[in-house]
Amino acid sequence: METVSIVLFLLLAVVVSGALSRMLPVSLPTPLVQIVLGAVIGLSTSYRVELDPELFLLLFLPPLLFLDGWRIPKDELLKDVSTVVELALGLVLLTVIGMGFFIHWLIPAMPMAVAFSLAAVVSPTDPIAVSAIAARAPIPKRMMHILEGESLLNDASGLVCLRFAVAAALTGTFSAGTAALNFLWVAGAGLAIGVAVTLAVTRAKAWVTKRWGEDTGSQILVSLLIPFGSYLLAEHFHASGILAAVSAGVTMTFAEISRQAMAVTRMRRNSVWDTLQFALNGIIFVLLGEQLPAILAGAKETVALTGHAAPWWLGLYVIAIVSGLAALRFVWVWVSLRLTILRRREPGDSIQSPDWRLVAAMSFAGVRGAITLAGVLTLPLALDDGTAFPARDLAIFLATGVIIVSLLLATVALPLLLNGLVMPPEPSKQAEEDAARVATAEAAIRAIERRQHAMAEDLGEADLYTAAGARVMDLYRERIESRSNGISSAVREEERLIREFQLIGVKAEREALVELARGRAIGSEIARKLTRELDLSEARYRG
Repeated sequence: METVSIVLFLLLAVVVSGALSRMLPVSLPTPLVQIVLGAVIGLSTSYRVELDPELFLLLFLPPLLFLDGWRIPKDELLKDVSTVVELALGLVLLTVIGMGFFIHWLIPAMPMAVAFSLAAVVSPTDPIAVSAIAARAPIPKRMMHILEGESLLNDASGLVCLRFAVAAALTGTFSAGTAALNFLWVAGAGLAIGVAVTLAVTRAKAWVTKRWGEDTGSQILVSLLIPFGSYLLAEHFHASGILAAVSAGVTMTFAEISRQAMAVTRMRRNSVWDTLQFALNGIIFVLLGEQLPAILAGAKETVALTGHAAPWWLGLYVIAIVSGLAALRFVWVWVSLRLTILRRREPGDSIQSPDWRLVAAMSFAGVRGAITLAGVLTLPLALDDGTAFPARDLAIFLATGVIIVSLLLATVALPLLLNGLVMPPEPSKQAEEDAARVATAEAAIRAIERRQHAMAEDLGEADLYTAAGARVMDLYRERIESRSNGISSAVREEERLIREFQLIGVKAEREALVELARGRAIGSEIARKLTRELDLSEARYRG
């Protein structure tokens, strides 16, 4: 009963934090509000959440990484794949090695394996926190795509490095050759299992749907189970469950193309996943805040591990680690962007250095968040011989400090750096969109004509079917004519005004429907049906 109460209390805190972040006169990112609210809960209530590392990892990471892999724009990711890979793999390895040695040098009392574990958990970035920070200074789309791709891959690579570092801490031994072979199995098998599970499940689902119809609730539940199934199966074979969840999400995009679900299923499934993502990310940050009082209360004991007595040393360590991470990221981003410019320059072009504001913005955008917290909390409680895991509380404190300080720094610096920052121009996709609209309209006209002829032959009354079909085909012909001949700015403005008037009409319909329902002029079933139709219309007009 107490567990259920805690879960409900955390969900309520996530809802309240979302409202508070909008009410505050000062613009603060939602993650920071959630951390503060969690700290208030930790100080004012008797509830304490005892986090089981393995359970925490299983409940939070697979669905979040699966959704990131599913929704990330694949074309944009491929366009900047070299930059993404350089950031997600090269920077992670540099961070783990460089920061591992730096942390051990900075805090000699922390064993080398634990220092590398801490370096591994602070290497992944969190694009959700970045987008929340930059709400009033929107991140350019191309930069956000790079950050999303980096986060998707560095979550997996950082947590795989964490796995090896923890294994070294537990066994006391580390072999580079064995680790390399083990990495190939862990990564390769994890990726393959994620792909196989998704393909098998989606094909089985399509087979059942084809013969017995589609049940929306079951379809949504299946999509929720795929990341957990991929993760658990990969872990069973001692592969990476994290990579399995990521590859399952990426595969889901391509599996959905060939095995389409009903429109209502997709809309409801998107709503469910949006809610789940909001809840899980929010709970993680609220939990971070809820753990803060206990972490700070043990600061004296924690700092004693480092050989110092004053707790302010812990703050100094956090600042030193954040500075080291920022310096490594700045240098790596500058080198990566310069290499990209060199690769893409035309013969005879002068070599240009990347804009320092762009490099600085990319560096400050490396905010640590939910994955870092989830990773550090998975550090085992004890070694194989039963003794306590060395410096675990210290690692959790430092990771927590890195999350909070990086969020605060990005909150201040990113809006300033992004103000007026111009990214390299992106090619317009309007022609591609117009061609797709023409092709789909032509296919619709052909299908309507076939249906007209079939109905006229079977049922007679050809004039009636011709008139009804013509009304629909005229709409498609207007689309083909406008898109084929090119659209002037006046026509585009007219289309914008038409959508605006359509939305005004939908709003008026909705208000009238509410009045009818309140006055009991219509029943609840009719009100629900018409509300659903208005929701679909509004979504179409806004799209």
